Amino acid sequence: MQPTIRLLIVDDHPIVRDGLRGVFDGEAGFEVVGEASDGLQGLQRAAELSPDVVLMDLRMPNLGGVEAIKRLRADSPASRVLVLTTYDTESDVLPAIEAGATGYLLKDAPRDELIRAVRAANEGRAVLSPSVAQRLMTRIQTPVSATPVEALTDRELEVLTLIAAGTTNREAARKLFISEATVKTHLLHVYAKLGARDRAAAVAEAYKRGLLS
Repeated sequence: MQPTIRLLIVDDHPIVRDGLRGVFDGEAGFEVVGEASDGLQGLQRAAELSPDVVLMDLRMPNLGGVEAIKRLRADSPASRVLVLTTYDTESDVLPAIEAGATGYLLKDAPRDELIRAVRAANEGRAVLSPSVAQRLMTRIQTPVSATPVEALTDRELEVLTLIAAGTTNREAARKLFISEATVKTHLLHVYAKLGARDRAAAVAEAYKRGLLS
């Protein structure tokens, strides 16, 4: 039996905190250990409670989410931070990721996607909503010749190998025991590293570089 994931909810809207608590109180394997109404209170509660995952809003009074993430990563490095916000602009996304957020999800995410994202964040796996992933990909993607080739991780290579064999994202997720959203995130990382714009281009580039045989 897997250990319970302990959650801290940091959001300045009581109705949002109540809604999130309702989601996870009714889900096996989760425990909401505390709430906070701003970033400063969130840091205090995190120090007291040592949560596994902190669900963090970005725009809050007293101390915003980005600065709170920076301090939390320094003071409580064992706690993962999953941003849960309504904002997906580049000026919001990039600072949060750079501050140390493990994932970035929008508040309109379906319940099941949110639950999977928290589990993934608890395991240290990056989870990004599709619109956020697209913004990051657009920002970091550059021609291959302009930058040194960054090596694919073992998991990224596993995903790419399955895709090259004609496997769908859903089938790959099932084979690797991860969520479909996580497969998509790995693929975005692969695209960026290989300078590819789609699955076919990524597979072709991987064969060219000898990553696939």
